Amino acid sequence: MPEIQDIFRLYGEAYLNQAKLPPHVWKAVRAIIDCRTAALGGHTDTCDECGFVKISYNSCRNRHCPKCQALTKERWVLDREAELLPVPYFHVVFTLPEELNHVVLQNSALLFNLLLTASAETLRVLSRDKKYLGAEIGFTSILHTWGSNLSFHPHVHIVVPGGGITADGQWKNSRKKFFIPVKVMAKLFRGKFMYALQKMRSEIRGLEDDSVWRTTANTLYSKDWYVYCKRPFKTCQSVLQYLGRYTHRVAISNHRILSIHDGKVSFKWRDYKNGAKEKVMVLTADEFIRRFLLHILPQGFTKIRHYGFLASAVKAKKLALCKKLTGATAMIKVKLSAVDLMKKLTGRDITLCPCCGVGHFTSVSGTSPPKTA
Repeated sequence: MPEIQDIFRLYGEAYLNQAKLPPHVWKAVRAIIDCRTAALGGHTDTCDECGFVKISYNSCRNRHCPKCQALTKERWVLDREAELLPVPYFHVVFTLPEELNHVVLQNSALLFNLLLTASAETLRVLSRDKKYLGAEIGFTSILHTWGSNLSFHPHVHIVVPGGGITADGQWKNSRKKFFIPVKVMAKLFRGKFMYALQKMRSEIRGLEDDSVWRTTANTLYSKDWYVYCKRPFKTCQSVLQYLGRYTHRVAISNHRILSIHDGKVSFKWRDYKNGAKEKVMVLTADEFIRRFLLHILPQGFTKIRHYGFLASAVKAKKLALCKKLTGATAMIKVKLSAVDLMKKLTGRDITLCPCCGVGHFTSVSGTSPPKTA
């Protein structure tokens, strides 16, 4: 089946030569092209029973490569399993208006950070209000930048336990249909984002001119910003499945690529403005690559963040209190090797020889990437 890697192998070099890309974007493209090839080196395994030899090439481990997220994702999800509470969990989405897209593209690190911060502060401020909950909550935020058709669509997915810790150290459950009306969240989110945006205008390319700022601000304040709260997850396992789907996803996965032919790429996408119907989109290879590269995150940018009682600075103490107050079952985090993790996921022992079905592979030697001139 065709893959993202095939598209970059066939057309990536030409695109790199004509486009002026930042070093971290160029590095991601090269990583995708070289992933699991001799360019990155590898190792040789031999069956201890029949002597069958298998050569495996190294993965690039770039977070934007669709081949390199499976084990990373599963390890992350296993760590989160020990943090779940026996309460309903909600899924909230904060989206930036499309009128801001051109500004965000020019200032991605600053405005992605502002999107995460403003949405988090909106939830924290309103949850402390006794009108809604009157407690400190904890939640996980995940930045996504794409729509199903690879368009630029920055938004944040947030998973929130239904309740929090009150000022006197008690647990308070939220309402069954979430504790904050979406219209209230949307207005405060807009206010917080726009206030911060105005304060940092001197750092934002594209908004330096006063008349441009006034026009942009008037347009954005006149819009209803989109905040959505989905129904609560049915079980804790549903929360884990959701997290696994969203945390380490790249802009488009390999299974959606249908064909690469005559300089064009066709892929499946869902039209959410038309009842989420599945459709096929055909783009030139250059346009496909251009859209894909819109979603390469800034160097070192943290797209998954934890807030409230799940923030790393206080999690050990406050999550323990939450578990005690909610009667959560004690769970011990277990570190699994890659072999054990694959067996847990697939039920298959990847060290078992496919040739004789009896012996197991043992590592014989490693190979280094070829030296460049």
